[in-house]
Amino acid sequence: MSYQAQNMLVTGGAGFIGSNFVRYLLGADASVRIVNLDLLTYAGKLENLEDLPGADRHHFVKGDICDRELIDKLLREHRIDTVVHFAAESHVDRSIHGPGEFVRTNVVGTFTLLESARQYWMAEQKLDKAALAAQRRFHHISTDEVYGSLGPQDPPFRETNPYEPNSPYSASKAGSDHLVRAYFHTYGFPVTTTNCSNNYGPYHFPEKLIPLIILNALQGKPLPVYGDGQNVRDWLFVTDHASAIARVLQAGKTGETYNVGGWNEKKNLDVVEQICAILDELSPRKDGKRYGEQIRFVTDRPGHDRRYAIDAGKLERELGWKPAETFETGIRKTVRWYLDNLIWAEKVTGSAYGDWIAKQYGA
Repeated sequence: MSYQAQNMLVTGGAGFIGSNFVRYLLGADASVRIVNLDLLTYAGKLENLEDLPGADRHHFVKGDICDRELIDKLLREHRIDTVVHFAAESHVDRSIHGPGEFVRTNVVGTFTLLESARQYWMAEQKLDKAALAAQRRFHHISTDEVYGSLGPQDPPFRETNPYEPNSPYSASKAGSDHLVRAYFHTYGFPVTTTNCSNNYGPYHFPEKLIPLIILNALQGKPLPVYGDGQNVRDWLFVTDHASAIARVLQAGKTGETYNVGGWNEKKNLDVVEQICAILDELSPRKDGKRYGEQIRFVTDRPGHDRRYAIDAGKLERELGWKPAETFETGIRKTVRWYLDNLIWAEKVTGSAYGDWIAKQYGA
């Protein structure tokens, strides 16, 4: 039976992946209404929500997922039947320097949402397990980083891989995943989880690799690459991720986890060089030099996992989902988007962007 969300609470919906999901779903489903809760910290920006399709069905609320009173109020006032939980602290470097906020947001925040929704749906609305499975969903977005690191010849991560997080960020996400799983097995709570690979695309805050490289290149700044640049990541275009989540909501089995990947393993240095080549074509340097000359290798970060790769076969076999973009098509669309939206980049970065680069890389 296909599940149909009516009144959805999206947490972290002004962030990179969350805003792309909100944009995608409003355009794909003309009946859904979305309440978007975001604290608007450094990566959540209202600029990410400009010109939404179906904007009359979107209601933004600034707030904290750890605020139980607010969560309770939103669930009741908007008669929420579906929660899609993106809100998280998500940058590994920041988690190394300040792990406490990651535990608070990613673990305590997830618990707050779960407990509020459980109280509303099960205690107040008195839905039994069968009714919950048919009429309610709590979808949790996680990361491939909970699985740890892969060797060069290891098969990609599957849903059955043991959890081996190596950073405070991935440990906090692993904790939230375990809470979600526990609520299903303990209470029969109607959860689904997706663990995704590295996302890229429009509206990506420029501290992450791909937007950082694009914007640094255009400003003539160094292009920092950690270590030897041979760390491998599996890249997923953000709109493909949004479509995968929508498919899991529609047809996923409660209690199940689905890995979402793009089948695009790339070395970090190769990604940077490919971006440079596209910029050489689309926006050449005025001095005639290649953007690749700006590449600089910097000291590797602690606990830097060598390789991630996602096996998305379960999602493809059971739910019929496949990514629409290859890395080659997606990265070209991404570079083109940033070239066409430099005003957005200026709005969301400002002095904080320059301060972050100077602090991290001495640029």
